Amino acid sequence: MLLSIYHPALRILGISTVNGNAPLDNVTENGLSVLEAIGATEVPLYAGTRRPFCRDIRSASEIHGGSGLAGTDLLPKATCKPRSGNTIEAMREALLSCPAQTAWLVAVGPLTNVALLFAVYPEVATHIKGISIMGGGIGDGFAPHVSMGPGYVDEEGKDRARHGNYTEFAEFNVWADVESARSVFLNPVLRSKTFLIPLDVSHQAYTTKEVRDTLLNGKNGPTRLRTMFHELLVYFADTYETAWGMDQGPPLHDPLAVAILLADHPDPDVRINFNDNGGERWKLDVVLSGLQEGRTIATKVENGKPGVMIPRSLDMDKFWEVLESCMARADAKTGYDQL
Repeated sequence: MLLSIYHPALRILGISTVNGNAPLDNVTENGLSVLEAIGATEVPLYAGTRRPFCRDIRSASEIHGGSGLAGTDLLPKATCKPRSGNTIEAMREALLSCPAQTAWLVAVGPLTNVALLFAVYPEVATHIKGISIMGGGIGDGFAPHVSMGPGYVDEEGKDRARHGNYTEFAEFNVWADVESARSVFLNPVLRSKTFLIPLDVSHQAYTTKEVRDTLLNGKNGPTRLRTMFHELLVYFADTYETAWGMDQGPPLHDPLAVAILLADHPDPDVRINFNDNGGERWKLDVVLSGLQEGRTIATKVENGKPGVMIPRSLDMDKFWEVLESCMARADAKTGYDQL
């Protein structure tokens, strides 16, 4: 999915869905159901692209289930429908409606919609403040002590650590549409405006049993919303353990791409600190073919040169605190619905 966010108020301008974890129709239905569950049906949602730019459709049903959001029966039936009209045009209009250098894109799926937006309307890249992307995996000790699952044996018979989740080298969102990812990563206007949350960072946000219990119970006990998310997390915990033998609990990927927008928030109770290792910046590229297809290549740029911000770590305690406050706000908005 893709969120358009007007950052000063953290107001969501709109959502566009994209083929990824599941077929587009499923992803769109799931998006509408989640908006219903959190009491945010006023947020416009558009159905985006059905397939990668120039590849066969790829999905991740073995992790997310055939529906793309398996593991719970508590997702409500959506009362609203996707907005009509051209998704890419709607993205452009929403972003350009904000003052220059204030709006953000948050991409938490394959980058097909994003690549088309900047290819057709390059002026949007100049207008927005930034883009936060959940995707890719750096590896090679970028974030020490972070595991992305079992390693592999290379062609020389040496044990190697993984760079990705879907393959040994590739993270799913990038692998699902490598050409679109490459076009966004290499866009010179976006380079200094991009935050990347790779697996090296998201695999620091394990939803352990303790975390899951905290999010389930909150201050007022389980609600329908909290129970629904808890069931989803338990389901993902099982698929992660089955697929990769990771028993710490499933990592939370997508919320980190939103949380990084809070890194410069003026309120210290909301601000989440991300460690960019003293201001280091990166140039990104993607391997388009061969054994390492979809691998994200990050090359450090010289100090002071424009580049992508890729954090090494973040304040996890504050992240869970802010996430819990978001759950509490959603509970309040939906009237603390009980099962």
